[in-house]
Amino acid sequence: MDPVTLGFLIVGAVGLGVLLLSLVVGDLIHLGDVDADGPFSLPAIAAYVGGVGFFGAIAASIFGSVTPALIAGLLLALPLAFGAVRLTRSLSNMRTDRTLTEDDLAGALGVVITPIPAAGYGEVRINLNGTDLKYSARADQPIASGTPIFVINALSATSVEVVSTGESQFP
Repeated sequence: MDPVTLGFLIVGAVGLGVLLLSLVVGDLIHLGDVDADGPFSLPAIAAYVGGVGFFGAIAASIFGSVTPALIAGLLLALPLAFGAVRLTRSLSNMRTDRTLTEDDLAGALGVVITPIPAAGYGEVRINLNGTDLKYSARADQPIASGTPIFVINALSATSVEVVSTGESQFP
């Protein structure tokens, strides 16, 4: 392998390494400006440098000269940088479900998984927005395992007050 191709490959590997680092842990260690977006963000620059290196290495192996390899690398890396900008923008603007709060628990249905004594706490499994959640639960009357329940209100972030809605599903 000639030194020109090797040099371009090293530049490409450095760009790829910085790109992966910025996408994986960039927000954790604040690599680059967190609020930067567009053509001068760290992922865009890293993708461009990596593209120049790898496309330049391909062109260097074809043409055998630095100048055409550099020109090809600079031009062919532009779509790669544009793709990195689009990818990071779409990831940072991705829609997510809102965070559930204690107010969302009232009116939910579930089932007792650990019996609820009259003067203490048991455990219930509540299905909320398609997700099974486990909470400590108390009730005015003892409720056996397997009994369907209705949540009256949330006592805290981890406990609820419930009433039975029927007979136990287990004998």
